[in-house]
Amino acid sequence: MGMRIAGIDEAGRGCVIGPLVVAGLLVKEENLPALSQLGVKDSKLLSPKKREEIAPKIIKLAEKYIISKITPQQIDCAVESKVKLQKLNWLEAKTMGEIVMLLEPDLAYVDAADVVAGRFGQYILEASAFKTKIISEHKADRTYPIVAAASILAKVERDNTIALLRSEYGDFGTGYLADPKTQAFLVEWLKSHEDFPNIIRKSWKPAKKA
Repeated sequence: MGMRIAGIDEAGRGCVIGPLVVAGLLVKEENLPALSQLGVKDSKLLSPKKREEIAPKIIKLAEKYIISKITPQQIDCAVESKVKLQKLNWLEAKTMGEIVMLLEPDLAYVDAADVVAGRFGQYILEASAFKTKIISEHKADRTYPIVAAASILAKVERDNTIALLRSEYGDFGTGYLADPKTQAFLVEWLKSHEDFPNIIRKSWKPAKKA
């Protein structure tokens, strides 16, 4: 029996609006070439239409897949934590550790959120009751198709969530920090409301500045 390989990645880390989405999938080693043949690559390098098209095919190839959302409130709690080690990186590693526990892979590739990639992998192992080998690298979604596949699942889920939030709160753009439409939304919202809605990461500098 071949190895069972996992890939884990996230979408929406640099956003001020909406959740951070973490996705993981488990694929049999012999199915990795088929995953590459789907044309998977770092989700940022694919159009929304292409991501939507590939995502169901990835799910079909996977033994298991898990999508987890970290809410703006959970992010604010971590960012403003007084405990030095329990910041956002720790929260992401903890979420990935839970995904590893549910997938039970023989080997897991993850896109490191910490500046020290190896340390991030160690955090994940500490957060998971399932012990396995973890390869934690920066830009792993550009190196390993299995991580690219996870990045696509995370991005599609986040895009769908953002579309729903826009229909409820109005067009706030992408929710990313550099988007002028997002920046304008933050300022305008506070002109007619006392506080931000719970879709905003209030601990983020643009929200505090607004």
